[in-house]
Amino acid sequence: MSSHDPSARRRFLLSSTAMAGTSLLPGILRAQTAPAAITQDAARPLLLSGLQSGDVLANSAIVWARASREARMRVEWSTTSSFAQSTLVRGPDLLPDTDGTGRVDLQGLPAGQDIFYRVVLDDLASNNTRAPAVLGHLRTPLASQGPATRPFRLVWSGDTVGQGYGINESIGGMRIYDEMRKTNPDVFLHSGDTIYADGPISETIALPDGGTWKNLVTPQVAKVAETLDEYRGRYRYNLMDRNVRALGSEVAQIWQWDDHEVTNNYSDSKSVANDKRYTEKNVHLLTARGRRAFMEYAPMRPFGAAEQQRVYRHLPQGPLADIFVLDMRTYRGPNTHNLQTVESAETDFLGRPQLDWLLAGLKASTATWKLIAADMPIGLFVPDGKDAEGRDQWEAIANGEHGVPKGRELEMARLLKGIKDAGIHNVVWLTADVHYTAAHHYSPERAQFQDFAPFWEFVSGPLNAGGFGPNEADKTFGLDVVFHKAPPKANSAPSEGYQFFGQLDIDHKSRALTVVLKDLNGASLYTKTLEPQQA
Repeated sequence: MSSHDPSARRRFLLSSTAMAGTSLLPGILRAQTAPAAITQDAARPLLLSGLQSGDVLANSAIVWARASREARMRVEWSTTSSFAQSTLVRGPDLLPDTDGTGRVDLQGLPAGQDIFYRVVLDDLASNNTRAPAVLGHLRTPLASQGPATRPFRLVWSGDTVGQGYGINESIGGMRIYDEMRKTNPDVFLHSGDTIYADGPISETIALPDGGTWKNLVTPQVAKVAETLDEYRGRYRYNLMDRNVRALGSEVAQIWQWDDHEVTNNYSDSKSVANDKRYTEKNVHLLTARGRRAFMEYAPMRPFGAAEQQRVYRHLPQGPLADIFVLDMRTYRGPNTHNLQTVESAETDFLGRPQLDWLLAGLKASTATWKLIAADMPIGLFVPDGKDAEGRDQWEAIANGEHGVPKGRELEMARLLKGIKDAGIHNVVWLTADVHYTAAHHYSPERAQFQDFAPFWEFVSGPLNAGGFGPNEADKTFGLDVVFHKAPPKANSAPSEGYQFFGQLDIDHKSRALTVVLKDLNGASLYTKTLEPQQA
């Protein structure tokens, strides 16, 4: 089977004879009857939330599953859909302490191959009970040091189920996930805000045009998340959507996180003391619970005891692309007026260890393109209210001034100068967060700080949330908004169409990189092709 034969892949995934009469999507739909917490009844263990794969490398990949009751996970994988020759891997026990979630790190995979896998759950309460297998698919990248024998495709976006817009079955659920799946990408990058823990979901929302948005609702999403089960329930809820599950079962994912996995705009300065929706006022405790749920549900490769909750990581995708996944949330200082003139712990955004790691990784990369996956844009104003002195506070890097770098801009200036000084070429930034889509070009001749090389940043989102924007552009790093598309009014409903994702293609012959910004229906809005620069 060809590595890029989407029709063959879909025949495998949908065939009723592929695995003992059990096909992937019907199997998931039978299992997904409710987003309940793991149960202790005598029911068969089933894969409540479908399958996910992630953090795929040339020789390994994570496979994630969740059981409805205590069970043992087994994964069988093969390079053929018939499983004529396969490898069986004994997985973890799926127990209540992880909400029934678990993952297997498949090792020894062949590079540049379609990998077909199936997950079976053994009921720990009965040695004679086994759940029907559920099928999945992923694609390993080529080896980084080998030849580029095929193109590379990535799709990205962010911001899922925000502003109270949940699963609306009357419009087909989160259809944008299906549009991304249909592009047959090698990988899907979720650029943060994988849930909206701070956004209650009600049964209906009145729309400005007189219509009504209708949501599926569960107890865990009907209020702001405070308990661990409520945070977990947000992820269970998103996985009720058939489009989300279908993409997860067919395409390897890369997850980042941002603020809404905990609460809006949180940092060390965040307080919910006056937010009547919260009975738990300890933001650090909320953060711990939100982080725990994210780590349980993300199809990520854990780092182990060195830093168990680390999100930033390097994922080589063959000779054409290296992906550097950032964490702009965990290591930041407090959200402030952001006008400090000297770097300190207060102005940290990535933090020195992560910035040093990134710069070292970029220097060592032999891939043609270096893709930096950021959960927030560099040069857009993202305000966060006022401080005690009445000054504007800022959530992202930009600080509302167009002058020389100050505050968090100091750290970014150091990074951009380091990239230039090291002679690193072909760096492209991918991000989301602001709920519209845009193409940004940064260049020193337009900038107040000029010691850096020009680069592009592409913005996309949301996936199923209110549409906003456009944000004002900061000129410190010479940002030129080459293209943007945003709704005419704030908080537009997903049904109005202002939902976006980006598609990135690298041609294996010319090594040119093409970004296409797309809408809810998969229509192309803007295209930019970049030719690689030689070292």
